[in-house]
Amino acid sequence: MDIIETIKDQIESNNILLYMKGSPNAPQCGFSARTVQNVMACGKRFAYVDVLSHPEIRASLPGYANWPTFPQLWVNGELVGGCDIVSEMAENGELKALLDTVEGE
Repeated sequence: MDIIETIKDQIESNNILLYMKGSPNAPQCGFSARTVQNVMACGKRFAYVDVLSHPEIRASLPGYANWPTFPQLWVNGELVGGCDIVSEMAENGELKALLDTVEGE
């Protein structure tokens, strides 16, 4: 499967998906750590992809998403943003409100 097709499939198959460095239990950068904390605080289940373990995704996703950095939070097939945006949304309550709209999580 082409890497872009793999990325599309991951995004379509997971209502809440976090592309990050490391895992939720062992983030490998401060930005990923802050983002995963904010998402976990909302109490919703989510999928993740460790871009350090998948260099082809790490290389291709920024071009596909038109977003140059990691982490990247995707909700219902749409890019929400990275650490700063997710943190700001968490602080003002928008992140929980958004994640609460997700079906079946």
